[in-house]
Amino acid sequence: MEHFYTIQGEGVHTGQAAYFIRLAGCDVGCWWCDVKESWDETKHPRIATEELVRAAAGSGAAFAVITGGEPLLHDLSSLCTGLHEAGLRIHLETSGSSPLSGDIDWVTLSPKRFKEPLDEAFPLADELKVVVLTRKDLIYAEKNAEKCPSHTRKMLQPEWDTPESIPLIVEYVKKNPEWTISLQTHKFLNVP
Repeated sequence: MEHFYTIQGEGVHTGQAAYFIRLAGCDVGCWWCDVKESWDETKHPRIATEELVRAAAGSGAAFAVITGGEPLLHDLSSLCTGLHEAGLRIHLETSGSSPLSGDIDWVTLSPKRFKEPLDEAFPLADELKVVVLTRKDLIYAEKNAEKCPSHTRKMLQPEWDTPESIPLIVEYVKKNPEWTISLQTHKFLNVP
């Protein structure tokens, strides 16, 4: 769908320069999604892997973030090979609802109730990031955390248009300090 050099705005690597590769196509369909234009793969031109690798490598970023839509609807093998050969680390942001492909250095698993993650996604999660709107999402977060390895970083992220989720998350993290809060800082900074 698009690719650009920016600042990682969410999760463990917030604030770091990153090259984003947003792949079109999504079969999860979160109603709060802020990139719904990514859902329909047919509305976006195909871009050669070599062009994406060249742009990412030329940016000066230390890592590339492959995101979507749902990026695992695509075979990421050749893109990952190219990015690694160009010297970049690869971070993946996924719902985990499709099988993993490619050699990924950091997996951010962001499960959605609309289409549950595959069991094979949990052992690969370096970071578990759950979007929170209501208390149900906190229960859902714990259910998913139980399936992750002990080293997985656990993060709760308020849904941008649901500010009432913020005090809910703050109180939860105070009582459960193994969780941390992820904010969409790129929105505060007004960067893509």
